[in-house]
Amino acid sequence: MSINYLPIVLIGFLAGTLFVFFLKKLALKYKLLILQGIPLVGGMGMWLSFILMCLFGFSLYGSLSNEAIGIIISSLIMLIFGVIDDWRELSILAKFLVQIVAISFLIFFEIRTRIVYIGDLFNIIITFIWVIGITNAFNHLDVMDGLASGTAIIISFTFFIISLLNSDIKSAILSLSLAVTSFSFLIYNLPPARVYMGNSGSHFLGFVLAAIALIINYAPLERKVALISPLLILGLPIFDTAFLILMRVGKKRLPFKKSNDHLPLRFLALGYSKKKTLLAMFAWCVFFCLCGIIVSQVANSSGIVIIVIVVLASLILAKKMSKVTIDG
Repeated sequence: MSINYLPIVLIGFLAGTLFVFFLKKLALKYKLLILQGIPLVGGMGMWLSFILMCLFGFSLYGSLSNEAIGIIISSLIMLIFGVIDDWRELSILAKFLVQIVAISFLIFFEIRTRIVYIGDLFNIIITFIWVIGITNAFNHLDVMDGLASGTAIIISFTFFIISLLNSDIKSAILSLSLAVTSFSFLIYNLPPARVYMGNSGSHFLGFVLAAIALIINYAPLERKVALISPLLILGLPIFDTAFLILMRVGKKRLPFKKSNDHLPLRFLALGYSKKKTLLAMFAWCVFFCLCGIIVSQVANSSGIVIIVIVVLASLILAKKMSKVTIDG
């Protein structure tokens, strides 16, 4: 069965821009969820748009899939507590507990890793590590206007391409819905931002991307190297977080303590403008995503070569950026 994706794109973009517009007006009118004069309502707008697109897209397909229901319910949990976090910051422990509850709903709806030979228990453990890791990596990435939403567009559209290559309509609808949702928000979030996504938005994006990555079939069992594809596709937030942790531990700082040493902020310290920094980060994201697509389609030996190239390129970037002098 094939469906026409254009109506989903048009409806999703229109709905997303309208949702964010009206939520922005309400936030400014009632002075709720405001940071430095800018509303923190992007997360709510994106979630509403994403749900509408999913409902419309799956109505064309036939009905909501079990995976879509699981993602909708669990992402709502993430959104609600994200809004609370934006209003009155939660502790790190509280955030992890919420994420564990939301991931438990994903697993209840059978959204988890299915790595052969390691058994259900280890697959469930890996699922928790994966979703918590990606969710928080995306939250760490949201340090400058347009970065997290632009990255989400590139990654979710990459998942859409892989879904089309595998004739996986369910994953294609979810991926495209998130891509268009992120784009409808990006027009409000490019520098200088008129709306912020807040913790509710960054956690929502990371959580849904991690979940979508789990439901896509990347390749047959004989091409085991394709299991690395989601790691490559989500390579930018993974690299950014790993780099951040290593830099902070190397300076004997707590990995989760806020500071000025994020990767995009190092580009700014090198003299890049905000626009050039965004373009540089997006270019790296496209590089990771293209390598992820290739690895999902080629033989094991070719895939290993691509992975080696990605690792070497990442090490070169890490070495260069570690030498950048920063404040704080």
